[in-house]
Amino acid sequence: MTASLEDIVAYCDERSRRRIVQDFPGAFNGLQFANKGAVKKIGAAVDAGLIPFQEAARRGIDFLVAHHGLFWNPQHPVTGAIYEKYRVLMDNDIAVYGSHLPMDCHQEIGNNALLAAKLGLEVMDWFLPYEGIPIAALCRDGILRGDLSARLKTLFPRTYTGIEFGSERPERIAVLTGSGRSVLSALAEAKCDTLITGELRQEHFNAAQENRWNLYPCGHYATEVFGVAALAKEVATKFGLPYEFIATGCPL
Repeated sequence: MTASLEDIVAYCDERSRRRIVQDFPGAFNGLQFANKGAVKKIGAAVDAGLIPFQEAARRGIDFLVAHHGLFWNPQHPVTGAIYEKYRVLMDNDIAVYGSHLPMDCHQEIGNNALLAAKLGLEVMDWFLPYEGIPIAALCRDGILRGDLSARLKTLFPRTYTGIEFGSERPERIAVLTGSGRSVLSALAEAKCDTLITGELRQEHFNAAQENRWNLYPCGHYATEVFGVAALAKEVATKFGLPYEFIATGCPL
């Protein structure tokens, strides 16, 4: 069974709100690499890298949804590893669809919403707007810090980090997968002292001490597997195609 590349891309564009959500300068969301027009198997990966492409080829995946896509600013010549990536895509007729911020801020199938749900947290609001679209989730209280920490360790056994200088029963919990630097300055206004994110910088340990924050950086990669997997599964179900997630085991 096959489905039309055009129809699948149209569905992804609509579901991810690609034309509504603005991304960072240099990023490009949507179909990034076409195939000959027919799709037999759907896949998802966090990164549009050479190894995920080789795995897609090995598994017979010819439409791959990636969170971190092919194109960022600046562009580079198509040589070396970049050439190898393109060669694998061409030789195996693999299309690549990139969805970055749309798969972070989506309030149903986005990384933040799905991570909150997996932790049993209720999203009460969204904040930290980028180009008018709020991208971070703000969750209600009702969980002890120790229970939250235990849930995070279970979900992220290899990448969990806890920096705990905030309240033992947080009134509000912010969730921003990937890089969490941008949300720290907005925590006070959101009346929040607890953040679940992917990665932070060394100086944020000192900031946590000084501002009495609980910070949980649990891995950029690990916190961003959810959105692309959800979108790819939806596509596979809608078009009656098989689906696989390509994990790379990235510890960062």
